Amino acid sequence: MNEDNKNTVLIVDDEPNNITALTEILEKDYDVFAVVDSTEAVETAEDVVPSVILLDIIMPDMDGYEVISMLKGSEKTRDIPVIFITGLDSAEAEERALALGAADYISKPFHAPIVKLRVKNQISIQERYEIERDLNTVLKLQSDLVAATELAEKNKETAEHADRAKSEFLSRMSHEMRTPLNAIMGMTQIIKTRGLPKNLTEYAVQIDNASSHLLGLIEDVLDMSSMEFGAFKLTESKFDFEKVIERVLQKVKYNANEKKQILSTHIEPSLYTTYLGDEKHLQRVIGSLLGNAVKFTPEKGEIGFYASIHEDENNEMTLQVTVSDNGIGISEEEKSKLFDLFEQADGSETREQSGIGIGLALSKRIANMMGGDIWVDTELGKGSKFHFTCILRKV
Repeated sequence: MNEDNKNTVLIVDDEPNNITALTEILEKDYDVFAVVDSTEAVETAEDVVPSVILLDIIMPDMDGYEVISMLKGSEKTRDIPVIFITGLDSAEAEERALALGAADYISKPFHAPIVKLRVKNQISIQERYEIERDLNTVLKLQSDLVAATELAEKNKETAEHADRAKSEFLSRMSHEMRTPLNAIMGMTQIIKTRGLPKNLTEYAVQIDNASSHLLGLIEDVLDMSSMEFGAFKLTESKFDFEKVIERVLQKVKYNANEKKQILSTHIEPSLYTTYLGDEKHLQRVIGSLLGNAVKFTPEKGEIGFYASIHEDENNEMTLQVTVSDNGIGISEEEKSKLFDLFEQADGSETREQSGIGIGLALSKRIANMMGGDIWVDTELGKGSKFHFTCILRKV
């Protein structure tokens, strides 16, 4: 079909009068092309790709039977309907034409309405065929899409089942590990109160710190697993901010003293009151930031802890905590992935510091859930400042 959306007809006849007659019949409804040479007919058909070909049987050099054989043998023209036009009044000629793939047969002399109807019928048949072909293509694509969707659903169910199994395993393991750890920590607390010699007391403190650290890792893994399934929830309760900081600093100071580090704290006095929020996870986040500062700051280094509170008109309080250190700092490349799960600032096999790379990632997610955020200002070799904000409510 041409650019004007008119179908095209190619007339192949060695008699100019026949071409003139057929052109006059068809030119109002179709774009008409005509050739008198059978060889030229094949070339024109491949070039124009008409909607219908009207082909004379008796022609010099190459007759219509040979022409249609060549047309049906070409991938470009094999589907074009061919209507034979001839003065032969012979059933054998018509039979041979149809056997070679002719779509219809018109006898001379031409009767205009018959010619128009036969051409129109072939174009309609061709259009229906194209619609059916397109429909079959769409149905095939739809079938493929349904199959792909079913496969995706099946794979999703398999993945969800595997994730549930993983989560259940982690939950059971966490429970099994926490039970003996709590017993160890409880016994250690009892031992520390029995007036042991100094060296034994230090051993008890080390056991207590190591147990607390391991318990923290177990809690991190369990919380991260809960987050992956959307089951993680914050628990709001009343708490005393001063006691939260005391518990955190009690654990951090021992490790800082071991490395002869200077730990200075600057807490806004207005913070020493009762708030409503998730006490447990607030303590976890602050403890994680201070623990990292101690871990990545060299011996005799300096660590600073700063906390302030800002109140808005809705009685919501924004807690802002900054933990600074003069430790190893972080490069721009490592900073970009610092809060990614299972990533650490130093991922080399020879790194000195331990950890499984979920502390900061988990802390950032918790901070976001608490209406705040965590970010860092740092420069390699010049230390870091980690900032943490969250929303609290004053009781």
